[in-house]
Amino acid sequence: MSSLFQRAVIRLNNAIVRRRRIRAKPQEVLILLPHCLHHESCPQNVVRALDECRRCGKCSLADLVKARNDYGVLCCVVGGGRQALARVKDPAIKAVVAVACAKELVAGIWAAFPKPVLAVPNLTPEGPCRNTVADISAVVAAVEVFTGGAERK
Repeated sequence: MSSLFQRAVIRLNNAIVRRRRIRAKPQEVLILLPHCLHHESCPQNVVRALDECRRCGKCSLADLVKARNDYGVLCCVVGGGRQALARVKDPAIKAVVAVACAKELVAGIWAAFPKPVLAVPNLTPEGPCRNTVADISAVVAAVEVFTGGAERK
């Protein structure tokens, strides 16, 4: 599947999910993050939970910790599609914000159906699966779509 087609599928999915106007409580919204967001030069290996992050600033995880805390949503770091799907299938989860490469996002959207997924493609300045970067503003905007913008502090 070409990356152009994958990006089109993601845009179409996100438009449909936004139009459905799904609302969920913050504790019912899950942010899924790939482990490749963790910068390999960081001595702290963040592989399971954001709380492992020491907020050194080498990657975007510290900003994602702040977003999680500000909105009161659930968040987990996963190593691949199977781990992600296991989290998404939890009946307590009503909506998902997923950060990953386009290929993984398209596969995840299909696998999670009919659960709503807003997909946020990560940036890959060093190539795929290596020191990737999350668009924090896009993640926060996706969380606000599901929570109605209700910020919890």
